[in-house]
Amino acid sequence: MSYHLGLYRFTDGEPAEPDRDAVRAVLSPVRAGQEKDDDGATEYWIRAADGSEAEIGVFAEFISVERPQVGDVWRIVIELADQLRAGVLLPDGTFLCPEEMRAHLPEGMESGSVFVPAVTLAAFEDAAGPFTEPLT
Repeated sequence: MSYHLGLYRFTDGEPAEPDRDAVRAVLSPVRAGQEKDDDGATEYWIRAADGSEAEIGVFAEFISVERPQVGDVWRIVIELADQLRAGVLLPDGTFLCPEEMRAHLPEGMESGSVFVPAVTLAAFEDAAGPFTEPLT
């Protein structure tokens, strides 16, 4: 079974397009393969210095994170969310959300959200855990 996350940012109740320049700034230094553009999506395969990897897909309204391995790749994913001021949709449907986005969420989404001052690795582990092993 693979692990999947979604990174989303909302403005006035609507999904906002990810800032592709910010995405490139975070992911280009850790890109393990050629960046691929396919049907409007940009795909990255990233590798952290410790060898942990993940697949990232950048779409018009969100970013998908597929199969992140245990290791420093999690720091990169959290850095990406932080740079984009995005929230993280967890596999159980919980939305880990920066407090500043609360007023911009679509109607009804607030009840399934956990609000934090900033999306950090510790906040992610608290919201998504417990994990059998530390993520990094």
